[in-house]
Amino acid sequence: MHGQLDSGADVGVRPYTLRDGRNMAAMPYSNFSRRSFLGMAAALPFALRRAASGLAPSNKIPVGLELYSVRDSLQKDPEGTIRAVAKMGYQDVEFYAPYFEWSEAQAKQMRKLLDDLALRCYSTHNDEDFFSAQKIDKARDLNKILGTKYMVQSWSDPKPAVDAWKQVADNLNAAADKLQSSGLKVGYHNHDAEWKSVEGKRPIEIIASNTKPSVMLQLDVGTCLEAGADPVAWIKANPGRIRSIHCKDWSPDANVGYKTLFGEGKADWKGIFHAAENGGGVEFYLIEQEGSRYPELETARRCLEAFRSTHV
Repeated sequence: MHGQLDSGADVGVRPYTLRDGRNMAAMPYSNFSRRSFLGMAAALPFALRRAASGLAPSNKIPVGLELYSVRDSLQKDPEGTIRAVAKMGYQDVEFYAPYFEWSEAQAKQMRKLLDDLALRCYSTHNDEDFFSAQKIDKARDLNKILGTKYMVQSWSDPKPAVDAWKQVADNLNAAADKLQSSGLKVGYHNHDAEWKSVEGKRPIEIIASNTKPSVMLQLDVGTCLEAGADPVAWIKANPGRIRSIHCKDWSPDANVGYKTLFGEGKADWKGIFHAAENGGGVEFYLIEQEGSRYPELETARRCLEAFRSTHV
């Protein structure tokens, strides 16, 4: 079928447990942890930025979907799921770690489908070792086919020492150097561990201060809130580097947590959008949902509607 991934794209579904101990339902595609799954970018038109400030008018900033949000649907019917996401009005998608298993032909088929639907893939989420000498070339080639701009590291194991987090930053810088000639940039996606002090300093601050300005700091709002940090303050403290945001809400109700819908949790979305678009450097937003009281695709639709009513 036109644009459809061939059958080699589908692999088994296996149960997973998060590194922080939370149990998750069966995950699609491959034997990766949830942290690896959280998580491609194509060069944004210069028109998306104001020439002087690097900002975009709010109605010109694309909103996409981190496809982990529809992981079960994606595993069962990749083409149908991508078509459904486009029909909802999403402008871009972010593939997460299992994309790495695709062949070049499968990546080209997916790119054709995206083009047919006028969808972009501005970023991908990548396991840490995708930036290793053994895997970075394949990751680079797949991302170039998909037309992405940012290869984002989706997760790093919590570390007890500042030097270990500095090594994460060094590895990101090395990957940025390696990928620069291909027109790709590197990003890092936070979880809750990056906000918890290590030897008197927050790991996210270590990463920010020890990486090149070209390395994007992709803000996950939900995990920032869960850790007790302030996303607005973080955006303001890192002007120009918060180029994409995972718009995931969080509820302090232990029975809800990340299963709250966009706009129903603790996040100050008006404040976040204002900071992101007035110095933060945001280029695109990504809605992400770990589950809710609704089916996956219905959740994605409701979150987009809520985003649009809030982001005006």
